[in-house]
Amino acid sequence: MADRASALRNQTLIGAGALLLAGLLAWGARDISAVAGYAGVGPNFLPWVVAGVLALCGVWLIFDARNGGWRQMDEPSGAARGDWAALAWVAAGIAANAALLTTIGFILSCTVCFMLAVRGLRSSEGKPHGGRRGGVLDFVTGFLIAAPAYWLFTQVLGINLPGLTATGWL
Repeated sequence: MADRASALRNQTLIGAGALLLAGLLAWGARDISAVAGYAGVGPNFLPWVVAGVLALCGVWLIFDARNGGWRQMDEPSGAARGDWAALAWVAAGIAANAALLTTIGFILSCTVCFMLAVRGLRSSEGKPHGGRRGGVLDFVTGFLIAAPAYWLFTQVLGINLPGLTATGWL
């Protein structure tokens, strides 16, 4: 019975955490300008929507936890412990993207992020990283994902993203 009470308490705390995050988002959104743009909504619209939906999710989680807990939950899958080395590869990819974005441009920084994240995800599944051939394949795949996204944003939507050259194509 103690395990059940502990599970219900933890489930309620997760819902309360979601409500707390919603409150923090709403608090930050109140300082964002509400001046409507070309679409009729201001830049604060989406943060308010996210805060509202997150608050609804938090209330729902708390309600379910207080009314019998999260029913019919599957047993957790995966390893009993986290794979810290794999997490380090993925985190390095995200950090590299942030650090290199203005230096080598959107396409190449996203490609580096993809390469490092894929290596970490493969590592978490116990698969080999692929050596030099795998690295080249990951580079090409990352480039083929990042380049069209960059071109869509810069050439079609007119949104400025950092590029490697001033041409707008790389």
